Amino acid sequence: MTARQRRRAVEHLTSRRVSQRRACALTGFSRSAAQYDCQPGDDGPLRARLRALAERYPRYGYPTLHAMLKAEGLVVNAKRTYRIYREEGLQVRTKKRKKLSRPRVPLAVPSAPNERWSMDFVSDQLANGRRIRVLNIVDDFSREAILQLPEFSISGLRVTRELDRLLESRSAPKTIVCDNGPEFTSKAMFFWARERRIKLHFIQPGKPTQNAFVESFNGKFRDYCLNLNWFASLEDAREIIEDWRRHYNEVRPHRSLNGMPPSQYARQAA
Repeated sequence: MTARQRRRAVEHLTSRRVSQRRACALTGFSRSAAQYDCQPGDDGPLRARLRALAERYPRYGYPTLHAMLKAEGLVVNAKRTYRIYREEGLQVRTKKRKKLSRPRVPLAVPSAPNERWSMDFVSDQLANGRRIRVLNIVDDFSREAILQLPEFSISGLRVTRELDRLLESRSAPKTIVCDNGPEFTSKAMFFWARERRIKLHFIQPGKPTQNAFVESFNGKFRDYCLNLNWFASLEDAREIIEDWRRHYNEVRPHRSLNGMPPSQYARQAA
């Protein structure tokens, strides 16, 4: 017999003029539990804030929303967040992916910020149909998006200029991981890396998992930003993407970083 069933049995017996002491003795139920009157807490503010966050970030699931609420001091118990999340019908529908049986080889994580960067391109289009490309550069230690550059066309020389701009405010990495795209294998990139004594690590063709940190970031960027916005112009795309980058770095909790945003994790490690 469960505790709920025992409580109901006690309530039934007491309604038949059996004393509570006797009813508890017969059912083996604690008198203190029988006398306890559960008073549900006020979920109003938490419920309203959860709805607001889910509306603002419609692709964020329950774990990310809970981490954001926890950072705001509104909730501690994850079960409470999940209960309200289900009651409000905020579940994010995801497509089932075909599972492939292949051995997983963990990718080594750097031990400090600016030790290793990863870079890659993501493509999208404006509202008028014109294609744009976004150069994403990620710090593999802190998972920070240290650069997102939307342009119609980005050459290898432009990539080196943007990297030099980053080096004005950040320490030079020992290694930069990238694929074998023409921008990254260009002469401009070769001479730039040699002059600055930075190793360019090219992944094997067709092996994006070897550049997993920026690939993971690309997926989040497409799901939470590109798929949710129409860009009226290149300037509009730059503004929206830069706002999203700040949110990703400063606000959005990262599961791999103990629920901390990337910038906070980097400052803590410095």
